[in-house]
Amino acid sequence: MSWTLIWQTVGVIVFGTLLLRIAGRKSISQMTMAQVVVMIGLGTLIIQPITGNGYWPTFLFAAVLVLVMMLIEYLEMKSNAFETFITGKAVIVIEDGELVEQNLSKLRLSVDKLEMRLRQAGIANRSDVQWATMEVSGNLGYQLKTEKQPATKEDIQRLMELLELKVPATLDRSLASENIFAEIVNGHQNSHPQKLQ
Repeated sequence: MSWTLIWQTVGVIVFGTLLLRIAGRKSISQMTMAQVVVMIGLGTLIIQPITGNGYWPTFLFAAVLVLVMMLIEYLEMKSNAFETFITGKAVIVIEDGELVEQNLSKLRLSVDKLEMRLRQAGIANRSDVQWATMEVSGNLGYQLKTEKQPATKEDIQRLMELLELKVPATLDRSLASENIFAEIVNGHQNSHPQKLQ
């Protein structure tokens, strides 16, 4: 066995890892078509030095592949039209709880598969969905109808403020005296056992 072959193999791993690091950290599901093509081409190309097809020319071609991919990503950031051409756009599949059959047909997506994705997102009824889109990554994007959306902390805080306006002041003070954070500001309101103070 030749030491040159061992060093070339190590070089392929190091250089390949470096190129993939430069190319970016995305899972296959997050990659655009161009990125997937470049990654597959890179994987195929980078093994060539081991099979005897030239060490440095292969690395040069691999670097060119990565640079072209980075150029495409840059152009996608700068131009919406170019981004649409290369990656496409999200497609609406549910609007106001109703299926958009024409778009489902274009995507070749059956209702069963759409419902599977809805279930995976924790949605039990299609009628609860205001909008659902099939994203270019293949993921389902959705917005629930207003009455079906979970309460946010802001909603709960507003509700608490409304309730506090209706709570009698005497009850409010008694609740505040039990709050262990309020006693830091106001001092102890309730007496504690002498040995535990």
